[in-house]
Amino acid sequence: MKTLTPTPDQIQRDWYVVDAEGQTLGRIATKIASILRGKNKPYFATNLDCGDFVVVINAEKVGVTGTKADSKVYQNYSGYPSGLREVSFKKMLDAKPEEIIRSAVKGMLPKNSLGRQMFKKLKVYAGTEHPHTAQQPKTL
Repeated sequence: MKTLTPTPDQIQRDWYVVDAEGQTLGRIATKIASILRGKNKPYFATNLDCGDFVVVINAEKVGVTGTKADSKVYQNYSGYPSGLREVSFKKMLDAKPEEIIRSAVKGMLPKNSLGRQMFKKLKVYAGTEHPHTAQQPKTL
């Protein structure tokens, strides 16, 4: 029995739109990451970027369970002494709600050049409007 591996010209990319309103952060991030990797397609290959484009709207209305809204902290280190910056989930949700979903999905993708290529296909917007209506995205 032969295993067929798709070539890059055989891969067809679709567009999906995901509404994050009322969704749990981790559960929606795993769905997005699997679509970006291409695991929802019958011809998935680990060494190729088979995934689709994903547009996330209403990122400001994503939720977390339990006490994570109070205790979850995002850390960023500048590389300089005493350059560690910590931002709580609530402050990040007010300031940059798109970064919450981006960081959750980025942690679920491969940590190499292929993962960076997959991550570029993720588009996140805080509100309901997005400029990708010409691609006619399917709702997920």
